[in-house]
Amino acid sequence: MDLLLGITDEGMTVFRWGVVIGASLVASIGDIRERRIPNALTFPLLAVGLIWATWSGGLFGLAEATGACLMLAVPYVFLFVFAGGGAGDAKLMGAIGPWLGLKHSVVVLLCVATAGIVLALVKAIAQRRLKFVLTSVLISCYTFTVCVAGGRRPRPAGERTDGPGQPGGSEVPYGVAICAGVCAAAAVVWMWGVEWLW
Repeated sequence: MDLLLGITDEGMTVFRWGVVIGASLVASIGDIRERRIPNALTFPLLAVGLIWATWSGGLFGLAEATGACLMLAVPYVFLFVFAGGGAGDAKLMGAIGPWLGLKHSVVVLLCVATAGIVLALVKAIAQRRLKFVLTSVLISCYTFTVCVAGGRRPRPAGERTDGPGQPGGSEVPYGVAICAGVCAAAAVVWMWGVEWLW
């Protein structure tokens, strides 16, 4: 019986990772082609993930799924507000959380952030804009610190002249970084598990 439960749990884990990898792959293709990640992908992914977590884990499962959703979405909401990141990126990251739970989401967050940094640096080097990108990052960090310390709200991303989609901006399809990071996280979890985090 324990063996059967172990096989079932492993099968469900593979299924959940498969859903997340598939969704992030679709999002990355859409982001490359249209420079957007559609709500038609992120909202159903989030809703079904929350339902799945509640069905399989009850109220505890729902609480963990909500925590994972917030843990993955909040950093990208900050990027959207302070640095002109994409709202679709934040929604996709939030929708991934309920499928994976808190422990796996920590790995996803680290891997996606790393993939995003690598993608941005490679693109900046290829376009010979590394100095501009690094300056923009420093300005964004400074703006965030000043606004938080002073209790002020920054200008919305749409009002900036150096964000994605604006003149002088450096557009990076972050859906690609999310997909690469999710795949890397799946490999890390498969090879080493997540116990080394705690």
